[in-house]
Amino acid sequence: MAEYIDDDVLVCRCEEITAGEIREAIRMGATDVTGVKRRTRAGMGLCQGRTCEALVQQILRQELKGEATPESIGFSTPRTPQRPVTFGTLGGDDL
Repeated sequence: MAEYIDDDVLVCRCEEITAGEIREAIRMGATDVTGVKRRTRAGMGLCQGRTCEALVQQILRQELKGEATPESIGFSTPRTPQRPVTFGTLGGDDL
């Protein structure tokens, strides 16, 4: 089994989510990467989970023990980077 990650260790650097916050999300009912993401925002930052997803999966496996399989833990759904757009741009106003 992989090494235990202390609760105060920063797992998601983009959203500043600790291992303890991820464990709390699991105690609140998260059973997969998407559930943790919804409760903590881990994996929703600039990197879209590329740096933290493996750690989130590791914590899920440790906390859920025999209940977790790689298929049940899953992966997060990648999203394209977004940026704010004005209504003028959406309406075709090229000012």
